[in-house]
Parts: sequence; C-alpha cells; structure tokens
Amino acid sequence: MHRIAFKVALAPLAIAACAALAAAGPAAAATITLGASVQMTGSLANTGRYYKDGYEFAVDRINKAGGVKVGSAHEQLALKILDNQSDDNLAVRQYTQLVSTDKIGLLLGPFASGTVIATSSVAEKYEVPMVQGGGASDQIFSRGYKYVFGTLPVASKYFESTIAAGAKLNPPVKTVALLYADDAFDVSVAKGTRTWLEKAGMKLVLDERYSTNASDFSSLLSRIKSDHPDAVLVAGHETEVLNFIRQSKSLDVSPKLYSFTVGVPSADFRKALGKDGDYAFGMTSWLPSASMKDRWFGNGEEFEKAWKAQFGFEPDYHAASAVADVEAFVMAIEAAGSTDPKKVRDALSKVDFESLYGRIQFDSVGQISLPQTVVQVQNGNVVPVYGDKGFINKAMYPMPDWSKR
Repeated sequence: MHRIAFKVALAPLAIAACAALAAAGPAAAATITLGASVQMTGSLANTGRYYKDGYEFAVDRINKAGGVKVGSAHEQLALKILDNQSDDNLAVRQYTQLVSTDKIGLLLGPFASGTVIATSSVAEKYEVPMVQGGGASDQIFSRGYKYVFGTLPVASKYFESTIAAGAKLNPPVKTVALLYADDAFDVSVAKGTRTWLEKAGMKLVLDERYSTNASDFSSLLSRIKSDHPDAVLVAGHETEVLNFIRQSKSLDVSPKLYSFTVGVPSADFRKALGKDGDYAFGMTSWLPSASMKDRWFGNGEEFEKAWKAQFGFEPDYHAASAVADVEAFVMAIEAAGSTDPKKVRDALSKVDFESLYGRIQFDSVGQISLPQTVVQVQNGNVVPVYGDKGFINKAMYPMPDWSKR
C-alpha cells in the first residue's frame, strides 16, 4: 500500500521535472577537457606561464570558432590546469590526479625537460596521450613511449645552426667554450653540441658542467678570460643566463660571440638586461610569419598581434608551441571522430597539418622536426640572423669589449 502511494506521489514531481527541463531549453553542449600541470609559481614560473597562457588562448579561440567536431557533433574545449609550483614530484602527483581521479584522458604538458620526463611516465602508464611543447631532451623520446608527443626540436640539435653560422662569420669561429647546466635538457644539448663542433672542425677549449640554478659564474668566466675562446655557448635556464651576462660585464669578459639556449627570443630577457642584452645570440624554432597559415589564427603574424593585444608582450616559441599542442589535439580528435584516449593517440601519430607554429607531423618517436633559426639581440630587437638557407640578416659580430659599447 505504501509503495503504491509512493509511486503516485512521484508522478506529479516527475511531470514537474520534465516541464522544468523543457523550459530550460536544450542541454548544454558537451565538453572535452584537457588537463595539465604547469609551473605557475616557483623557479620556472617565468617560462611556465607561457604554457598556461598559450593553452587558454588556444582553447578560447577554438571554442569561439565553433569548437571541435566529433563525428557529427560539435563540442567545446575545457581546461583543468594545476600549479605544480616548479616541483617535479608535485607535478607527477597532479598528473596522476588528473587521470585517475578527474578521469581526464587527454593531457597537455608542463615546461622543462626534467618535468616532462617525470610526468610523461604517468601518461604512458595510464595509456593517455600527452602533447607537450615544453621539453626537448633526447631522453624524453628515447624510452620507446607511445603516448608522448613533443613540439620542440630535439635538444641535441639546438646549437647546430649556431655552429654552422659561426663557421661562416668573418673571422670564422675556431675555438669554443661550452657551459651547460646539469639537467636532462642541457646535458642533451651539450652532448649534441660536441658532435656539431667536431664536424665543423672547431676546437673545444673548455667543456664545463655547472649546477642548475647556479648564481655565481665568476670562476668559469675567469677561465674563459684566460682561454680566450672565440665563442661561448651556454645551455642553461633564463635566470642563469641573466647572471652569466651581468657577471661577464662586471669581469669584462667579451668573446667574439656568445649564444644561449634560452632567453634571447623573449621580451623578459631584453627588459631585464636593457642595452646589455645587445649582441647576445640565441635560437628559436619559431618566428612570427605570414607564410605560416593557421586554421584558427590566420597566420603567424596575426597570432603575434592577437597575443600581444591580450597579454601586452610578444609571444616567443614557448607560446607558439603551447598553442600548437592544443591544435594537435583538436586535429587528432576530429580525425579519430572520438575522444577515446587510444583512438586519439593513434590519430596523433598520423596528424600532418600547417599551423602558426609550422608543420605539425610527429615522427616515429613522437617528435616534430623544425629548424632552429639563429637570432641576435640588436639594438633591443630580436633579429633573425641565420636559418636553414643561410644568412638572413647581418650579424653584429665580433662582439666589442664591454668598455667599448
């Protein structure tokens, strides 16, 4: 008797609920959530922020253009981004949370090779794809992983174009000092650099590893001053590079050329150093170009304008690669007609499209191939100097003594 009464009593409630749903209109569009843990605070936040900003910038633009076509439906993108505070152990826990607790099956990467090496193991363990543009160490792609994809050139080739340019300068570079931090990325850079120097016939007069986050380069600079190398190549982090340049000035160390793996293309670098940033060489896998056509941003130049309008500074290759990471997921989801992690992973291995960042096509180990363009700070501006087809603009070379600037 009570059961019958209970059912009868529910009937008006059910009718009212249906009426309320009808009044509310159609159901909200489905969403596809991408998860990431990035360095929003801590020692790597200066560059880590590019990834948070880039992911959000891309998702906003893609959603405004209609979202992602999955089969016959269109779905919106969403993001869940956590701050790993520049702590690799925390980053691993956060990616584990994103996959196992939050049930997010599509991951965007953090910044820094060491962090990518640690966190990409989570993606591989749970068999969910990670697309990342923050790590370039050869170690990331030498482990036989199937679920990790990268949009930075391989670390061992970072100084290849710089060495090629140095051989053609007047006078040519003949002797080199190589300094590198003791993390996975910079060790990979150094290993490859030795090969390129040998092929170019350049003599390595100093080959020194230093501790990551080092602040005192005085002893290394004293050795450089006594060895008189034509060029100094430094593989490190932006804060280290800033310290190196400031101490080079204070100790009046002026090789004909010095080049750095990070910092030079970014607005923060030039702002921090002012005129002392002039003459510094670096490299970049991306420069804004009208020839880089893009489905959502028009081209590379239009992307740069849109980014600067929103954030107040020019994007560098970190920003462009972060946006390309999101675009790669969209292209793969649409090709797969599904958000199933394994189907998206298989589609990622086959994507081939032009973007504001360049051509996105992953090789057998999950990495793209982009040439590094040599750039130099000239009168406060980043100027492309040397590319895969030779010199683009005249280099300010040799670098004068600090006392003569």
